[in-house]
Amino acid sequence: MSELRVLHACNHLLVVDKPACVPTVPDSSGDESLFDSAKAWIAREYHKPGAVFLGVVQRLDRPVSGVICFARTSKAADRLTSQLKSKRMGKTYWALCGPWVAEDEGELRQWLVKNPSNNRVTSFEAPRDDAKEAITRWRVRERRGETTWLELEPITGRPHQLRVAAASLGAPLLGDLKYGATEALPDKSVALHARALVLEHPTLRESMRFEAEPPKIGPWRQFAQR
Repeated sequence: MSELRVLHACNHLLVVDKPACVPTVPDSSGDESLFDSAKAWIAREYHKPGAVFLGVVQRLDRPVSGVICFARTSKAADRLTSQLKSKRMGKTYWALCGPWVAEDEGELRQWLVKNPSNNRVTSFEAPRDDAKEAITRWRVRERRGETTWLELEPITGRPHQLRVAAASLGAPLLGDLKYGATEALPDKSVALHARALVLEHPTLRESMRFEAEPPKIGPWRQFAQR
């Protein structure tokens, strides 16, 4: 993995810009994870010779890029996790999909069931005992040629929620073969980017907003830094 892209670091919080195709935490692939890179960065920057504490507050799917936060103390981990669970942590995503004729904005309510055997999520329009409710707000930022640029706001935080939401709207994300894309992107990523994260600092109680520009490769080139 390339050098860690640090957006903010303090005694309680570490916010970084995750590259696409890097696992958030160690997995069966054995590839270097963002978690491992972040711990190594803290050890170097703060001259910590012993074990480094780093709490995982949220995760991004491996093929997804963008803003993600870690906790540097157990107190911060508890407070940030509480914010996440109580929906006080704001998240904005940008996504690219193919040509799509539909409304310009809306709110999608679904019930999702994850199959652990194939790591795939199925959506349903009505509640069922084995499903979890997922709510996603969306709007079209721009339509350009064969590409639609979406802004997505997850009100809930379910596995693959935004990827399934886009597919359910008839607009599977570019590169997302698991949910209906017709071809892979060259780097095997999915065109989903965690653009912004808003949270309350775990000790200062101040509202903080962090942003990351989308990748400047592949289909993002025409929308980067806009």
